[in-house]
Amino acid sequence: MCATQAGRGRAARGVMIATIALAALLTFPTDDARAQQKTALRVAYIPVVTWLPALVAKDEGIFEKNGLDVTFTKFPTIVNLPSTLGKQFDLVPTTAPDLLNAVAGGLDLAAVAGETLETSQNRSFQVLVRADSDIKSPKDLAGKRVAGPGLGSVMHVALLHWVKQDGGDPSGIIGVEAPFPAMMDQLKSGRVDAVEQLEPFVGQMLGAGYKSLGAPLLSVADPVLFPFWIADASWARSNRAVLKQWVASLEAGLAIIKSDEPKARQVLAKYSGLPDAVIARIPMPHFDFKITPDQLEVWRKVMVSQGQQLGALDIKKIVVTAE
Repeated sequence: MCATQAGRGRAARGVMIATIALAALLTFPTDDARAQQKTALRVAYIPVVTWLPALVAKDEGIFEKNGLDVTFTKFPTIVNLPSTLGKQFDLVPTTAPDLLNAVAGGLDLAAVAGETLETSQNRSFQVLVRADSDIKSPKDLAGKRVAGPGLGSVMHVALLHWVKQDGGDPSGIIGVEAPFPAMMDQLKSGRVDAVEQLEPFVGQMLGAGYKSLGAPLLSVADPVLFPFWIADASWARSNRAVLKQWVASLEAGLAIIKSDEPKARQVLAKYSGLPDAVIARIPMPHFDFKITPDQLEVWRKVMVSQGQQLGALDIKKIVVTAE
């Protein structure tokens, strides 16, 4: 082979090697590309202050910094969300009665992170009556019409427990489903005798002269688990690292709420659509992202005492967290 032919061969081999190397770079992501890959999460949320840490984390880019690509979808209520897991969503908010009933009904779900606790120092749910009402204590609610978000809701379950604990007969309570904004009008008109009201409407009604009987959730425990996050149990067990990123993001969102509350309230206004005057008056809940089987067990006992068939549930299997 002459020198010219040999040179041409070496050049051809060089081009081939460069082409293979370029193809490898295009086929296999670089370290920078891998670092930019994020886990996609489909998340349902309710546009109220309860879920503010997640909203702040989304608005401030915290999820992205923690390797999560979170897509939020707004829902008006949480009651129908458990059945959407593994299909429409990866994470959704719920309460203990909704989760326990869903699992008892055959769904494989798990509590994966906390969100808020109700405490005696921080009450977001109270039962209100008219100022001239003859209802003076929980037991007086027996036989009365009480407006609430739903007969199977965590608030109504707590109400029934509260009345019984006070010596009343909860079986005679007539539950009337109503949205929170409409409850004051229903009470004012006499269509109901009491309402299961939530902040910020509690403060609004107290300011208008209505009377609080107290906080039913605290009859279950103090502090007591209120809304929290759930996922498909199999998905949760396979994605503990993702759950760790999720909780870390919530913690970072909460840190911003504590350090810059005006900014956090602006985020709440953006996602909720509520007027600034209302946003300014909303009290912050007690946020806590830990969740344990014991917190669910107290709710299971209350529900069983009310005749619900939950005795066979293994509560420890229903909690799957990052740790």
